[in-house]
Amino acid sequence: MQYSSRLPERYIPKVTLFFLGTVYLSLGVILLLLAVAALALREPGLGFGLGALLGIGLGVAFRRAGRGWEEPSRAEALLSVVVLWAMVPPLGAFPYWFSGGMPFLNGLFEATAGFTTSGASTLGEFSSIGYTLLLYRNLSQWLGGLGILVLLASVLTLLGVAGRQIFLSENTGLGRESLTPRLRSASRNVAVVYGGLTLLAAVAYALAGVPSFEAVGNALSTLSTGGFSPNPYSFETYPPLAQWMGTLFMFLGGANFLLQYRFFFRRDPKLLGELEFRVYSAIILIAGLGLTLLLYTHPSNGESYSFSEALRHAFFNVTSYITTTGFRSTPLSGWAPAAQAILLALMFVGGCAGSSTGGIRVLRWLVIGALVRRELLRSVHPQAVVTLRIGGRPISEDVMRSVAAFITLYVGLLAASTLVISVAENNFVLGFTAAAQAIGNAGPGLGLHSYADLHPLSKIVLMIQMWAGRIELIPVFLLLTPELWKRLRG
Repeated sequence: MQYSSRLPERYIPKVTLFFLGTVYLSLGVILLLLAVAALALREPGLGFGLGALLGIGLGVAFRRAGRGWEEPSRAEALLSVVVLWAMVPPLGAFPYWFSGGMPFLNGLFEATAGFTTSGASTLGEFSSIGYTLLLYRNLSQWLGGLGILVLLASVLTLLGVAGRQIFLSENTGLGRESLTPRLRSASRNVAVVYGGLTLLAAVAYALAGVPSFEAVGNALSTLSTGGFSPNPYSFETYPPLAQWMGTLFMFLGGANFLLQYRFFFRRDPKLLGELEFRVYSAIILIAGLGLTLLLYTHPSNGESYSFSEALRHAFFNVTSYITTTGFRSTPLSGWAPAAQAILLALMFVGGCAGSSTGGIRVLRWLVIGALVRRELLRSVHPQAVVTLRIGGRPISEDVMRSVAAFITLYVGLLAASTLVISVAENNFVLGFTAAAQAIGNAGPGLGLHSYADLHPLSKIVLMIQMWAGRIELIPVFLLLTPELWKRLRG
């Protein structure tokens, strides 16, 4: 009996319960406010009400059972990250189930895609759901983007997950202090830039001719690089100026938010001099110009583009795919295979460290490039001692090992998921693009606008991928290692 009474405490750290309780309580309050809004608009509010009751009730219970004033260990912090991102979507699915009338698996899929900022959707028809549910759909991505920014800039970086040791540099203004002060500091700085840019995006969209409600919804999903739009045609029907504004704010959503804070509020120009940001900008410029020429010289979707139209559609969709947002300015299914290949390749690049984008991230590609260069030099000069550097900063062997492990897990999970989905759907192209989208937390796979008709097994695999990809894989795979559980048992 003594062992049974200690089991929850030994395997579920009190700090994890406290964090989960705090998140559930906060989400419950938000759902309560949305329930009131739904009633005021005479829209179905049962799902919001049930979610609010469950979130507030469990939130209070978990906070009382937990303990939040102690500094968590590495194992406790990693487990907390995994548990939080696994437990939020089930609570967030209640509005889809009871207010949107969605089937169980579709509602859970929509909530998972929302909070992981993935952009994949099971909604094919928007006219059947009300304004409150559409707003919640965008808000879930905004909250998920803010949450992952805080985790990436503090917890995962401090613990060196997936090569994030390199993010601890003088350029970010972050030191190696304990976790609790870093959470407060990162949350405050990120929220200021994230919230400010979201407000600016909403105003810019409205001034560019987007209806007010859609301007707010799109802004919430732009800075989170989520890609949910309250318009079923995404940005296709918006004026050209709105599409250019979308390109600008997606670009900012893919840049380092902590460096943006220093740039905008401290007039610190290090953002512009950071190698990762310059490479990120260069990739968009080169891919955008290349795609412009391709669209201009090769008619797509049965129509020819003028040079200005080709330029606009090219840069909008290049920025959308490299930032793993998933908005589109025109139907992509009719584009030439070469144009689609460019977008698919950009999905694997991702944005900058310290952003809410998915994918592998530019910084890791720079590490891989430096590693390849060193090995090539060693092939010519076997005795040479070559120090890896990125932007003048030396790269440790720990960073290289972490990045190599991340890439290995990324490719392995992508291959396994592609195989399962391809068999379930009897379609390799769909299986590969959907799997690549999910693990990279990008928008819909090419030619796939709704996931509602996929096989249930495919949806489950994609949800696991979205969850694992959002927290950068390694914390998830640590659940399979006995060492993590030994440390949690003390």
